[in-house]
Amino acid sequence: MLDHISLGVSELGRSLRFYDAALRPLGLVRTINFGRGSDYGTAPGSLGVEFTVTVEQGVQASRGTHICFRAADREAVKAFHEASLVHGGRDDGPPGFRPEYHPSYYAAFVLDPDGHRIEAVCHIPDPAEDD
Repeated sequence: MLDHISLGVSELGRSLRFYDAALRPLGLVRTINFGRGSDYGTAPGSLGVEFTVTVEQGVQASRGTHICFRAADREAVKAFHEASLVHGGRDDGPPGFRPEYHPSYYAAFVLDPDGHRIEAVCHIPDPAEDD
């Protein structure tokens, strides 16, 4: 299984403002800053790294690639989406159910400042499904 994901960005400061805000509702915070980038995770230190942003020359987002972060609940998905839009992201699919994946798939999609497709998802079953 994966240890962490690294994403190339064109402007570090802009991307850090975006990811600081977008990932906070999902329980991920910036844990380490280094010369060309920063790490995010739930635990401090190098063993807690789950996601990294690094400045790269000639960054080009690939439409066929996206990174999905798990959210604890639907409110976190909504907060991720809202914070992303306020901090330089663009809407690529508002918070809502995506029954084409499964009945409880609740997600939101954004494009980060470089155009990378980022998603937050919650898989908790809808109480209405229990009826």
